[in-house]
Amino acid sequence: METLPKRKTPWMVAGMTLRMGLRERKKLATRAALSHAAWSLMVERGLDAATPDAIAEAADVSPRTFRNYFAGREEAILDGLVSCGASVVAALRARPAGEPLWDSLTQVLPSFVTAFIGRRDDIVALMRAVEDAPAMRAQHLVTFEHVHLQLTEFVAERTGTDADHDMAPRLMAAVVSTALRTAVETWATGDGDVALPDLIRESLTQVRAGLPIGAVAPAW
Repeated sequence: METLPKRKTPWMVAGMTLRMGLRERKKLATRAALSHAAWSLMVERGLDAATPDAIAEAADVSPRTFRNYFAGREEAILDGLVSCGASVVAALRARPAGEPLWDSLTQVLPSFVTAFIGRRDDIVALMRAVEDAPAMRAQHLVTFEHVHLQLTEFVAERTGTDADHDMAPRLMAAVVSTALRTAVETWATGDGDVALPDLIRESLTQVRAGLPIGAVAPAW
């Protein structure tokens, strides 16, 4: 079996809790290995190469095991991003309880998101796959909905609001998710002059300021 090259990916960064039992840790490790293999096949050889059988072989498991964890290759490819979202939210929850929400976001997101993203070329490959394949596009939307829900829960906890009835935490999470996505896509398709953490920080700063596009300077 051909071995995929080692590379830094979200699946290698997200940690496993020691409080889990051995069985749970093994299941989590298998899921992470499958997702890592799926992602690596896509970015190294293209989406067509990331078939369920090829993913299973790269992860050294049976095709049946793959089907036990994922409904299809699209879910496997993007599963690591869901795990990354959970890790970022965990880092946000670890911030001081009295810290203003925007300060927590600005302190955590630039560094944590950058650590999870990996190479610029990998994100370009993902963007291309999402653009070209309807099934990837649909799963991409599902993935971002997962991340949005995780952020919504955090915002509701931090602000003492009800995510099921109040619009504010959902709106805040949607705005932050879009700001992050815009920063990452700008970085991936840009000329590389601005580092990703700086783009994320700038994106959050503009949103926090109310997106002052076309603001008229005072007449004094």
